[in-house]
Amino acid sequence: MRQLLRSLAVSALLAPATAGVLTMIATPAEAAPAKASEQALQTEVNRLTNVERTKHGCAALKVNTQLTTAARGHSTYMAKTGTFSHTGSGGSSFVARAKATGYGQPSAENIAWGFTTAASVVDGWMKSPGHRANILNCKSKSVGVGVVYAASGTPYYTQDFGY
Repeated sequence: MRQLLRSLAVSALLAPATAGVLTMIATPAEAAPAKASEQALQTEVNRLTNVERTKHGCAALKVNTQLTTAARGHSTYMAKTGTFSHTGSGGSSFVARAKATGYGQPSAENIAWGFTTAASVVDGWMKSPGHRANILNCKSKSVGVGVVYAASGTPYYTQDFGY
């Protein structure tokens, strides 16, 4: 249980879409394209998230490039700074980061670190009430996942949802 809490550091966030726009967390250079291993994890997290949603009566989410950019930027920030928070560079929120990419209606964000497989991170989120609620919010229609490895090899995950 302690390991699960350490890795997940249960931190789900629901925020109103009316939150103010703040500084974007990562510059385009910092939010570089995903390496093959990161891309594979991102794709599998998206797939497993949709498996959970359809099992529970929600429509599958469509992967959105803007939300993916916002998620990768935040994961990059966390991986480079060793921080684990929904608050990013310059005090940015997930709403601000999504809107900075041009996505107008963000709905929620899940973050995690340390999980080595997509199945383990999605399972961890599904065991956490706040994360589970974000995944199973049938009003969300889009998703973007960013997985970035820290220099230590630890993966940082951000999952951004949108209406």
